[in-house]
Amino acid sequence: MMKTVTEPVVSYPVMEHFYTLQGEGCYSGQAAYFIRLGGCDVGCVWCDVKESWDASAHPLMSTETMVELAGAHPGKIVVVTGGEPSMYDLVPITTILKSAGLRSHIETSGSSPLTGDWDWVTLSPKKFKAPLPGNLPLADELKVIVFNKSDFKWGEEFAAQVKPGCKLYLQPEWDKREAMTPLIIEYIQRHPQWQLSLQTHKYLNIP
Repeated sequence: MMKTVTEPVVSYPVMEHFYTLQGEGCYSGQAAYFIRLGGCDVGCVWCDVKESWDASAHPLMSTETMVELAGAHPGKIVVVTGGEPSMYDLVPITTILKSAGLRSHIETSGSSPLTGDWDWVTLSPKKFKAPLPGNLPLADELKVIVFNKSDFKWGEEFAAQVKPGCKLYLQPEWDKREAMTPLIIEYIQRHPQWQLSLQTHKYLNIP
């Protein structure tokens, strides 16, 4: 009698998951299902989801459940974020999302090797743990968070390493937005290869 071979169930720690509008960057304003993985080894002092850092604090969710939940909504974009999702082998996630006809997007600092076949990669470098050089050419979108004036020069260092056509965004850190947004506007006027990204979901008070 022939035995049936089944694929092992792959699970990840998930802090939260929700259907909303993408609030930042190139796809801002578009419907998207977010999956926030628990676990982070970067530790930004201004992180607004520090509760995501401890992976053990969050329940495991299988990729099958992820795609079932995401597929229950009409929007076709699924954004995997964190925490820091690049800490994990993400091939199972992108494989099942693509098989279901969903777009796979990731938001990452690029601090660990990036795995998986992604439709869109948003790389947001952090000073607390720099992105791996090999991840920079994979970025479709470079999003630099501006916390102080030195971040403009710092961001240009990464902009020089991404692929041609990668979209470049400057985004004020939320608590410093009143001070930094005018500086960003002035900088973009002088360096028009950059665009402004705002956390519109926070202005709208949506997830």
